[in-house]
Amino acid sequence: MSNVVLNIPGLKFSESGNFLLIAGPCVIESEKVIFETADHLKMLSDKYQLPFVFKSSYRKANRSRSDSFSGIGDIKALKILAEVRKRYSVPVITDIHNPDEAEIAAGYVDILQIPAFLCRQTDLLVAVAKTGKWVNIKKGQFLSGSSMRFAVEKVRESGNSNIMLTDRGNMFGYQDIVVDFRNIPIMKNIGVPVIMDITHSLQQPNQEDGVTGGRPEMIETIGKAAISVGADGIFIETHPNPAVAKSDGANMLKLSEMDNLLKKLVALRKTINSF
Repeated sequence: MSNVVLNIPGLKFSESGNFLLIAGPCVIESEKVIFETADHLKMLSDKYQLPFVFKSSYRKANRSRSDSFSGIGDIKALKILAEVRKRYSVPVITDIHNPDEAEIAAGYVDILQIPAFLCRQTDLLVAVAKTGKWVNIKKGQFLSGSSMRFAVEKVRESGNSNIMLTDRGNMFGYQDIVVDFRNIPIMKNIGVPVIMDITHSLQQPNQEDGVTGGRPEMIETIGKAAISVGADGIFIETHPNPAVAKSDGANMLKLSEMDNLLKKLVALRKTINSF
């Protein structure tokens, strides 16, 4: 199986044959959590020669309840992301929600991410494209993989070909998500790297208490399946203690469990590459 070599600035091990790892806490909630997580993930990246991008949202705009945690302040959070990039020599990614944020966030990060529910927003895609940064577009929970070619075309037509697509499952009823793994090869045929979000695809949204649930015990299953069908990378949210995380704790993987997961996925990728 051929491997995609990404020319993301600062990305190490891009020619190792391993999958891309995009990982970190859901949202920047404190320097302590961010640096503890980044330090551990960087160690694992070096251990397994995994190309690694640190992720965290500088602000959470998509919250069910008005009293849900949304961030510690935009510039303060973006500066923490920039410090992660400097301290650990790794690229960083964050999501944005409106066109005005694109240029601001681009000054601090290497990759700008379009949330799944905003992947059809033309003005947002064009604004991100024009920054010249890598763009990660998450597939809408309401879309097929083949329909994502239109989002890719919007970015390409705006002069930017540095594009990734990320699947995070499809809505199944009102309170569950399922993954159609056919979407991975379908989106790869669009001509861009394809990532599998193995934590958000296990969310159980729209709970009656307004707090999203999840099934983290299935993370390994989704990860193995994604690598097996040719995903170029995995996206995973992790936290030192998901039980006290301020966002998406119900579907994040505990940081101490990352090593065991990555060990298995790296071994599987090596097997897949041999075919």
